[in-house]
Amino acid sequence: MSFPDKPIANPVAVLREEFDDWAVLFNPDTADAVGVSPVGVMIWKLMNGTHTVSDIAASLTEGFSDVPTNVAEDVAAFIEDLNARGFIGAEIR
Repeated sequence: MSFPDKPIANPVAVLREEFDDWAVLFNPDTADAVGVSPVGVMIWKLMNGTHTVSDIAASLTEGFSDVPTNVAEDVAAFIEDLNARGFIGAEIR
């Protein structure tokens, strides 16, 4: 994992929610856009610097049915992909 323990959504990135709970993430710094499923939208909204990957996985288990047992690995992979694309920020202390 090369993102923070408690990931933070890049504050300049824009989440535009579309029909059927899907969304588009747009990063104006890189002009990159990503289609995001309802699960991805929930992950995005939980990346506020207070939730770990385990916390996010637990929230998905509570909020969706048929969640795979390896959900934490899937969440980490999704966040890692967003991080590589510049969608993850960092808290400045």
